[in-house]
Amino acid sequence: MAETRKALIIGGGIAGMSAAIALRKAGLQVDLCDQDPHWRVYGAGITITGPTLRAMGRLGILDAVLEHGYAADGIDICSIDGKPLFSIDTRNDALGNIPSAGGILRPTLHRIMSERLLALNPTLMLGVTVDAIDWHDDVATVRLSNGASATYDLVVGADGIYSRTRQQMFEAAPVPRYAGQMCWRLMMERHPAIVRRTFFLGGPAKVGLNPVAPDQMYMFYLEAQPEPVWRDEAGQYEVLRTLLQSYGGVLREVADSLNARSNVICRPLETVLAGETWVRSNTVLIGDAAHATTPQLASGAGMGIEDGLVLGDEIARHTDVPTALQSFMQRRYTRCKLVVDSSLEISRLERERAAPQMQTAVVEKALAALNEEF
Repeated sequence: MAETRKALIIGGGIAGMSAAIALRKAGLQVDLCDQDPHWRVYGAGITITGPTLRAMGRLGILDAVLEHGYAADGIDICSIDGKPLFSIDTRNDALGNIPSAGGILRPTLHRIMSERLLALNPTLMLGVTVDAIDWHDDVATVRLSNGASATYDLVVGADGIYSRTRQQMFEAAPVPRYAGQMCWRLMMERHPAIVRRTFFLGGPAKVGLNPVAPDQMYMFYLEAQPEPVWRDEAGQYEVLRTLLQSYGGVLREVADSLNARSNVICRPLETVLAGETWVRSNTVLIGDAAHATTPQLASGAGMGIEDGLVLGDEIARHTDVPTALQSFMQRRYTRCKLVVDSSLEISRLERERAAPQMQTAVVEKALAALNEEF
């Protein structure tokens, strides 16, 4: 009987958990390390596209996501005063009976994925990072921050946009760059008028409202700034209220409701694409470590989940790990680059305040491509 292959996943976020689930199902022994000793997740809600929901189905978590999140087809486009302009039909035959859009709270998704993973009995190493990776004979010996070391047939860097693994793998690895927008996010109770993704275009910035649970939604506001701006967190709600002054409809109600207790987060949007290969020997980057995108296509989490699934596919198909990783790259590079490039193009159009139809045309074209099987 062949010896069981052993994999190390560096990072316990969405991409890392997807890879760990897929590799366990492919028969590998899986160790997963995460720098947070409590394995927590931060952030508000996330938007989910139809292709992402399809990937969640393959991962075995779709039913739970639909139960605890929110799903609704289409995108409503409104003017700055809240009046409907037109709608985008996001349904596609390639998705079958899967909803074409939705949302979920990040902590809820983390709980669903971690429960799915833990049922497959991986080895968790929390509060642990990787100090060094030594490649030899198509395996890697990894030295961990807890003083232990081990040799792995496969190492997966899923440690996010500021990936240390990326820097360990490639001497000239690219670093994240600012994309020209500050992203404001606000969590709140779902307004009864917001029943699916709703964008407000034609104003100073693109604004969106998206349900993430039957009783909750989040707002985003994409503020164009030539350089990142850091503001006092205690007064962020007042700044956001000022930014929303020219908007009407539901957004006027949102602005009027802002106060010191409002759940407001503001962060610069950053992106990185780790070159034309994310592979070194038996080690591969996935998720934001390889292709962090801005959120215009709501596909960052989806691409990370797909990465994990495709990695599991290719490792199951090939006994030779480097060959499997080359097949992985052939299936993932073009699709993930499409998301990064299209998102940045939409960001440019938003910053230039292009006509709503120009912005949504790029969204529709990219989503049509993503609806195809990965």
